[in-house]
Amino acid sequence: MKLVGKILVFFMLLTQSHHVLAWGMTGHRVISEIAEQHLTRKAKRNIEKLIGHQKLAYWSNWADFIKSSPDSVLLKTGSWHFLNTPGNLTHAQFLVELQNSPEQNLYKAYQRVRKDVVNKDLSLEERQRALYFMVHLLGDAHQPMHVSRAEDLGGNKISVTFFGRGSNIHRVWDSDLVDNEKWSYTEYARVLDYEKHFFKQYTNSTFEDWLYESHELANLIYDDVAKNNKLSYDYIFRFKDPMENALLKAGLRLAKELNAVFG
Repeated sequence: MKLVGKILVFFMLLTQSHHVLAWGMTGHRVISEIAEQHLTRKAKRNIEKLIGHQKLAYWSNWADFIKSSPDSVLLKTGSWHFLNTPGNLTHAQFLVELQNSPEQNLYKAYQRVRKDVVNKDLSLEERQRALYFMVHLLGDAHQPMHVSRAEDLGGNKISVTFFGRGSNIHRVWDSDLVDNEKWSYTEYARVLDYEKHFFKQYTNSTFEDWLYESHELANLIYDDVAKNNKLSYDYIFRFKDPMENALLKAGLRLAKELNAVFG
C-alpha cells in the first residue's frame, strides 16, 4: 500500500508539473536578460547584495526546478505559477475574478514575494527565494496559457500537432514557438529589445493590466485552436509577433518592478 501511495503522489506531481511550466528555459532567460539591461545602478547594487554577481537568467528557472525538491514547502508552490478564470471576460469582470481568486495563485503569490524580497525581517535565503520567484512569476504572468482556464489545465489537455509532432497548446506556447526561432537567449533578448521607447511604451500600466493582456491573448489562442489543431508555418506567421511581444513586455516590466523594489 505504501508503494501504491508513492506512485499516486508521483503521478499527481507529474500532472501538476505539466501545468506549471511556463515559457520553457529559453523564454524565462530571455525575459531576465531584457530586464537586466534596464536595471538602474542602485537596483543592480541591491540585487548583487542578495545574489552576488550571478546573472538573473541563471536563477530565472529556479521556481520550476524546485518541483524536484524534497522540501514540502517548495512543492506546495506549484499553483503559484498560474491563474485560472473563465474565458472572455471584460476588464471589469477580470478584476473581480482577481480579487475573489484563491490565495495560492499567480496573482496573489506574486504580490507576496514582491513584498518579501525587501523584508529585512526575513533571512537572506528567504529573500533570495522571493527574488527568484519574483523573476519567474512575472514571466509566467505574460505566458497566456498561464492566465487561462482550469478545465483543460491551461491548454495541457488540448492536443495539437506542431509540424507533425504531437504536442499540446500549452507546450506550444511554453517552448515550441520560442525554440523554433533558434536564437540563444542572449541573441533573442537583443533582437527583441531594439528601441529605447519600448520601455516607456510597455511599462505605463499595472500588474492587473498585464494579466488581462494575457487573458485576452489566451482567448484568441483558444478560439484559433478550436478551428485547427494542426499547427505549422501558418501558426507561426499569425502568432510569432504576439509571442515575441509577450516576451519583450515581460522583460521590460520585470525591470520596472525590480527598479521599484530595489531602486
